Amino acid sequence: MKYTNGLYYVAEHDNPGYDPTISTWYWEPYNCSGGGNPEPSAFPVSEPQFNQMFPSRNPFYTYSGLVDALSAYPGFANTGDDTTRKREAAAFLANVNHETGGLVYIKEINEANYPHYCDWGQPYGCPAGQAAYYGRGPIQLSWNFNYKAAGDALGIDLLGNPWQVEQNSAIAWKTGLWYWNTQTGPGTMTPHNAMVNGAGFGETIRSINGSIECNGGNPGQVQSRVDAYQRFTQMLGVSPGNNLYC
Repeated sequence: MKYTNGLYYVAEHDNPGYDPTISTWYWEPYNCSGGGNPEPSAFPVSEPQFNQMFPSRNPFYTYSGLVDALSAYPGFANTGDDTTRKREAAAFLANVNHETGGLVYIKEINEANYPHYCDWGQPYGCPAGQAAYYGRGPIQLSWNFNYKAAGDALGIDLLGNPWQVEQNSAIAWKTGLWYWNTQTGPGTMTPHNAMVNGAGFGETIRSINGSIECNGGNPGQVQSRVDAYQRFTQMLGVSPGNNLYC
């Protein structure tokens, strides 16, 4: 669809009537090429830049896996001007860097925690076993209800087979993008909307782990995320913007 602002959008979710400038949850912006067919633009982080950002990364977290995952959320790092796109890519990767120790860890280290992530109050229970829903992937997807929600959104049976997140790089990246683009967590907005609507990097921290880290909860952890974000935006040649802290 071409909107009155001259930009193209594609419907991502059932829309109750919001226009594209109000909600990027329902309408995702697209860049269009010849013939009127919408095509997402190139990811604003090149493979050499990605490798520079994560020099010690686990080989599981491939650049190609990330690029393959982008089709699940075409508005990610593809909304707004070039600066906004680069800032969002840097913000996502900075939070991922913190969650995984520089893309080193695929799954949660403390195995004693594994049985804690099963909420038997859900009608579907924990069909893969009580200790199956521990943190995995770039944003450490955990709990049976999150595996269920992410799997439903992505069209993958993650409730029945959560191990896919530690076995398939593209699926792992997709779960990170699912959280980034659709979940508010303890915050008030999705990390995607925080970056494209100018709320700033600090709001992405709040949406991921704000109940523990923000408002003085753990300033050292917040600073770790901010340091990575500033480093990554510098690599991409853009300023980090305002509101870096939460």
